[in-house]
Amino acid sequence: MTITINGKPEVLEGSTVLEVLKLKDIDPQMVAVELNTQIIERDQLATTSIKEGDQVEFLFYMGGGS
Repeated sequence: MTITINGKPEVLEGSTVLEVLKLKDIDPQMVAVELNTQIIERDQLATTSIKEGDQVEFLFYMGGGS
């Protein structure tokens, strides 16, 4: 299926948000996920389905500064 991840179309076979994170080799503890403009709670990643045409945004936590 084709979904859009961070603005770029990608073809993936994952059926849940957590599966897509694993396919992209992203640690679920290091990212916030927005699915079709809705933030997905971390405890719902494994049960939230991804469908053809969905828009997913991965928001990464970054440290730093001085």
